[in-house]
Amino acid sequence: MKRPLLVGSDIDGTLITTADRVSPRTRECLSRFIDAGGVLALATGRPPRWLLPVLEQLPVRPMAVCANGAVLYDSAADRIIDTHPLLPDQLRAIVDTARSVLADDGGVGVAVERAGTSAFDPQPELFIIAPEWAHAWPAIDFGEADEDDLLAAPAIKLLLRNEALDSADMYRRLAPAIPPEMAHLTYSVSEGLLEVAAPDITKAVGLREIARTLGIPAERVICFGDMPNDTEMLRWAGTGIAMGNAAPELKDIADESTATNDEDGLAAVLERWY
Repeated sequence: MKRPLLVGSDIDGTLITTADRVSPRTRECLSRFIDAGGVLALATGRPPRWLLPVLEQLPVRPMAVCANGAVLYDSAADRIIDTHPLLPDQLRAIVDTARSVLADDGGVGVAVERAGTSAFDPQPELFIIAPEWAHAWPAIDFGEADEDDLLAAPAIKLLLRNEALDSADMYRRLAPAIPPEMAHLTYSVSEGLLEVAAPDITKAVGLREIARTLGIPAERVICFGDMPNDTEMLRWAGTGIAMGNAAPELKDIADESTATNDEDGLAAVLERWY
């Protein structure tokens, strides 16, 4: 491809190492890219409130596609630019369907992410769990609500949790029952956790909007990822790169694979030009 003008990068398993660090080599390569006029955009399943530890390690505060495409966030201004929420009727229908399909496996626990107006809004107003929710990672600052109340307001992401299954198993069972026109279903960790967005909302949606605003054609965009929630952006970009540690299904659709996130795989590709 021609020299890329826009880099779209996933965060976990891609931009940062397993120690949650942007390596010196990757930071220096991104600095050269930005100094040459390139644009970095983050594309992550994380909500804006989880970005600060990463932003502090970068040479720029970039635009960020958060919640798998449901939020477009200007990290320099701490401003939510756009949201694509699931509405209450959609939330209720998805939960009822998932609970029915997985009834013999323990059903599902439910939580939601809301957008708010800032990454620094009170966390209990942004991440809210129903009583049966089982955390997939340590969490100490969250809101709780009855499930009916939880699903009664729009949400940028619906989380479905089942401790008896891994995420790939959950996806295989639920995908036939939750078609694309109902919701977009994906996952980014293996611990029995599915992430649900509004129909057709993926990381590619936010990156496409950033590229359109900047006048950058897709063929001058390079995207990096490691999990199934990166599929659509790798397919959309002129060049889609799967990390060496990527899920096999992502490597299957990528234009090429690079080294792992602990081996500076992103920098190894960008150094061809920068």
